[in-house]
Amino acid sequence: MKLTPRFAALAAAALLATAPLAHAATGPGPGVSWQAAAADADIDRFFAQAKADKKPVLLYWGAKWCPPCNQLKATLFNRADFIEQSKSFVAVNIDGDARGAQKLGTRFKVRGYPTLILFNPNGSEITRLPGEADAAQVMSVLQLGLAGGRPVKAVLADARAGKKLSANEWRMLGFYGWEIDEQQLLPVAERPATLAQLAKASEGADAETATRLWLKSIGALAEGKTADPAQLPRLRAVLADATQARAQMDVLGNEAPDLVKALTPQGGDARNALLAEYDAALKRLNEDTTLSRADRLNVLQARIELARLDQPKAEVHPQRIPATLLTEAREQTARANREITDGYERQAVITQAAHLLGRAGLWKESDELLKSALARSHSPYYLMSQLGGNAKKQGRKADALRWYEEAFNKSEGPATRLQWGSNYFGALIELSPEDTPRIEKAAAQLFAEAEKDPGAFYERSERSLKKVADLLTGWNKGAPQAAAVGRLKAQLDGVCGKLDGSDAKARAACEGLMKPAARKA
Repeated sequence: MKLTPRFAALAAAALLATAPLAHAATGPGPGVSWQAAAADADIDRFFAQAKADKKPVLLYWGAKWCPPCNQLKATLFNRADFIEQSKSFVAVNIDGDARGAQKLGTRFKVRGYPTLILFNPNGSEITRLPGEADAAQVMSVLQLGLAGGRPVKAVLADARAGKKLSANEWRMLGFYGWEIDEQQLLPVAERPATLAQLAKASEGADAETATRLWLKSIGALAEGKTADPAQLPRLRAVLADATQARAQMDVLGNEAPDLVKALTPQGGDARNALLAEYDAALKRLNEDTTLSRADRLNVLQARIELARLDQPKAEVHPQRIPATLLTEAREQTARANREITDGYERQAVITQAAHLLGRAGLWKESDELLKSALARSHSPYYLMSQLGGNAKKQGRKADALRWYEEAFNKSEGPATRLQWGSNYFGALIELSPEDTPRIEKAAAQLFAEAEKDPGAFYERSERSLKKVADLLTGWNKGAPQAAAVGRLKAQLDGVCGKLDGSDAKARAACEGLMKPAARKA
């Protein structure tokens, strides 16, 4: 996916900080018989069970801290119809911090949290569900897949060949998780043209799907590429129609700046008119109480992004955002903080609220919100990393490093610790490159943790370690740094030497970390 209040009184904030969570928020949620998988043997057993029972498999890949994952738990996994529907499939949960989870990530070609994949009883992938869509829409697409739907790969092939598809098959394509495809269906470079082709071919079969595919094709254009300006009236028609805008809420919110820039590439009357119409549509969605809090805040953030569109790329100051919009940002984020009692929803919404406050230039409010929420979060290290990011953007280097370090120290789970540790390490290199002892200590700790984790050289964990290795190579400019890098390389060589000799992939990844040929430009 593409993935942020001021309090009336300190007493109110203190009360919120000590109120209990609605639940512990440690798994995908109650009511569904989730099967936890941490190794190939687990997956093989669950797929064999599904085949024997002639049931599909729904695979959920996520993490405890991940805000969009928590949003799924708060809006989809707890729905009565989802819980009832789960009796007809085998529900498998891969926690990204389980011992073998990152290796399983390689097997299923999943990277981003969350990813939802539906398989048929024979183990063939049917579709990847769009976790960013409205929960009711996701539920609808899940039911289509469960009702004997063909693998979306075959459906796409037929669509590209000009064969006739049913309305339900077009809907499967429109609501496919294109952002989490990981090039299973298409190379990323081919996505805009293919989506445009599909949008045109689907006209007359399902209007909502055709519009969705068209909007996604425009949003997927590379930065700087423009769309045919003759298509501008189509976007204006969607924005003006409350029913259409509601159906395309997630695309209109997530792709707002890209849609505006692609269809009105130059500033002026046309862009100003579109911005006014877009803001009116988003404001209507923001006030729609049938949407979740997270979705309403998402469209509020889209309004802020559009207000920033023609401003310098540097972090914006609040005086550059309309005062009424700033008031709405303050009021809505404060209301969410007061009203939310569900632990899953808090992790999704409060982190999002703090992010949008920062995007509006309301740094003080963003920091206050995050600090007040620390005691209530089941993953406070995520909020700490946001505080570090806020401080860095404001030029408060010491505070930034303190928060990044605390976030790393408090983080839990092997993959999460490597990711948070690499973020802390990156901040050290950027903000305090002269602090050789601290930098060496952080890298040495990460290599030591990688030695204990059999999945350290797969997927997200491997990318975290690559980040550290590449930063070390770029930092190695003088004698003290060279000596530290030499010691760290020797430590890493020892880690590689202790890996299971039968795991050639892990050994190659480890040995390639600090070799010049293995580094990305």
